[in-house]
Amino acid sequence: MGLAVSDTNILPYGKILSVDDIGRLVRSHRKSQSATQADFAALCGVGVRFISELENGKTTIELGKALQVLKSLGLEVYIQPRDWKRSGIDVNEAKG
Repeated sequence: MGLAVSDTNILPYGKILSVDDIGRLVRSHRKSQSATQADFAALCGVGVRFISELENGKTTIELGKALQVLKSLGLEVYIQPRDWKRSGIDVNEAKG
């Protein structure tokens, strides 16, 4: 599992390594609010089946809808280059 639990929050945030990680994050967020999949689907503007498939880590999930769900949850997605020679360097710091 690629997610780390934040010290200030019970939700798992951090590096995403798989579709399963995104699913666990969405499920954790939903359950922390005691919401059903139907409630969450309505909030995010997607179907219940989509929420179920996303939470279960379906690898062929539609990216646009997944981003819509994450945005609805108040989460942002960042892309950074993976550089094994410079691991641990924050891209934003490097731009300095």
